[in-house]
Amino acid sequence: MAASDDYVVGVDMGGTKILAAVIDGKGEIVQQAKTATKPKKGPDGVIKRIERCIREAIDGAELETSQIRAIGIGSPGPLDPETGVIIFAPNLGWSNVPLKAKLETIFGIPTCVDNDVNVGTLGEYAFGAGQGVKNLVGIFVGTGIGGGIILDGKLFHGINKTAGEIGHMIVDANGPRCGCGNFGCLEAVASRTAITKELQKAILKKGQKSKLLKLNGGKLDQIRSQAIAKAVKRGDKPTVKVMQRAGKYLGISVASIVHFLNPEMIVFGGGVIEAMRDSLLDPIRQAAAEYALPTTMDGVQIVKAALGDNAGVIGASVLARQRLS
Repeated sequence: MAASDDYVVGVDMGGTKILAAVIDGKGEIVQQAKTATKPKKGPDGVIKRIERCIREAIDGAELETSQIRAIGIGSPGPLDPETGVIIFAPNLGWSNVPLKAKLETIFGIPTCVDNDVNVGTLGEYAFGAGQGVKNLVGIFVGTGIGGGIILDGKLFHGINKTAGEIGHMIVDANGPRCGCGNFGCLEAVASRTAITKELQKAILKKGQKSKLLKLNGGKLDQIRSQAIAKAVKRGDKPTVKVMQRAGKYLGISVASIVHFLNPEMIVFGGGVIEAMRDSLLDPIRQAAAEYALPTTMDGVQIVKAALGDNAGVIGASVLARQRLS
């Protein structure tokens, strides 16, 4: 067991923001810092911003850099977790960026990098909803849909380091085209992007009456998860219908995952889940039970993530400790 003063830094890097946190041996956040990513500054500019964010968190914790044992980073991918090279990150405009090597040169501290959703799943496994289980799958529903797989307490990457692309499981071969080019991917029917498109079609093209327009500040180009949740709570028919459809497809994906891996737990996180809570988890559970083979769902828990926005930094800290050991 790590001591409470056994410090590492966890970093959650996204297309819009960077969050860094000093985390002690008990998995508790001592201090954190946040800054905008500003990807237009290019890889070197963003890495300087990561550096400043990490130093701000360390200074805020009243520590010296020499007291930090390791740095863990969750980054958009695809990436190579062994070399720490970001192979391609479209939201950042990065291609073959050696993030691990650059940060180790800056700080002189062992650094490791993994996919951001993998890292979030690892955080939930170690200190969140997944504590006490050995095998779990994380599904994070936001602008897109990402997944992570933990088998026997370890992240599973697959031969090409791409395991966990749950958002690109095909759940409706005749469904809409996904951003990846295929048709009917889970991301194309159940992500916030897909939900927004369906709501726009129902309200703007079909003229269905809805409270959502008012709840979202009179606009439907970027629909907030909180606005969707409020519309569902008020029984708004178009929104309820669209979210039931999303829940059904997410439940179908759960049934497929259970058939293939039969994990102890499936953890749902991300902005859409955070906002909707049980109003989306319930239809997911119902659809999973409907589409799964008899008895395969026995003992499988479908739960909401517990760490919220901190899953990434906490998971990155767990990653750092695992790599050290």
